[in-house]
Amino acid sequence: MRTTLAFCLLAAGLLPAADSIPPPGARVLMDAHNCYPYDGRWTDRIDRAMSAGTPLAIEQDLFWYRDPATGRFRSLVTHGKPVNGTEPGMEQYFFEKIRPIMERALREGNHGDWPLITLNLDFKTDEAAHHAAVWKLLGKYESWLCTAERSRNPSEVTPIHPGPLLVLTGQQDSQQRDFWRKVPAGGRLRLFGAVHSLSRETSTPVKQVIDHGATNYRRWWNNPWSVVEEGGQQKAGDWTDADYDRLKALVDYAHARGLYIRFYTLDGGPAALFQQNGWIEEYNFGSHTAAELRWKAARRAGVDYIATDLYEDLGKILREGS
Repeated sequence: MRTTLAFCLLAAGLLPAADSIPPPGARVLMDAHNCYPYDGRWTDRIDRAMSAGTPLAIEQDLFWYRDPATGRFRSLVTHGKPVNGTEPGMEQYFFEKIRPIMERALREGNHGDWPLITLNLDFKTDEAAHHAAVWKLLGKYESWLCTAERSRNPSEVTPIHPGPLLVLTGQQDSQQRDFWRKVPAGGRLRLFGAVHSLSRETSTPVKQVIDHGATNYRRWWNNPWSVVEEGGQQKAGDWTDADYDRLKALVDYAHARGLYIRFYTLDGGPAALFQQNGWIEEYNFGSHTAAELRWKAARRAGVDYIATDLYEDLGKILREGS
């Protein structure tokens, strides 16, 4: 279903026509952090994420694994070492899982709410062969994808043609080499990179935190929470008006430069809950209430992607506008 914000914008005629996608600032989405199994556990994460409804974002971490028995490499969905080869591939775990949503969307057409799912790729290893394998996999599902023309001029921001799936990737220059430079001019870009973050400190003026705005390839900006509150989640104190002003300034700066903006990872609860669910304590504000305060602030500020492990809770808040 559409978020309340997107629905209101669509009804008011403020979302773009169905031949384009919602611009930065048009929607606030739940971004399902680390949405894959760990060590064969928590295999239901993608089901939990999708239960929150669409549109949403889903993060998949990728590792280039060499099978010691065959010497062959393949891309696995995992946070990283130790890796034993039993981890799923992205085609199995993600693409085939979302197939019913994608095929239904293509049958029904775009009603201004595409992309329904944003796939956020976090490459844990950045080999050229790994990039090539992912590029090939995306080609198999290209009819689902949001794509854009690869321009000759890297600063030319060509329109993104809508599809039910948008794919984002990181800021690494090696990824721009393999996902943009190797694509011939006039070809189609299948995924879009992040701009370089120059600082993760709250003391850095907003205008000095990134190097430039949107380009032909780079269309978004990924941020740790430490750019909002000094020291990040575990050192955050009471949420203040000054904290909100900093958050809003970052969001407005991104949107004015044609960039979607994401913050990771806004969680909160007892340590035992994190251990039970395999979540990262570094991202814990200490209580659900503290996390919820920041979710609502991020929604109010217009953050495009709010990353969390509490998929259902944030999804409910965004759906209901509570």
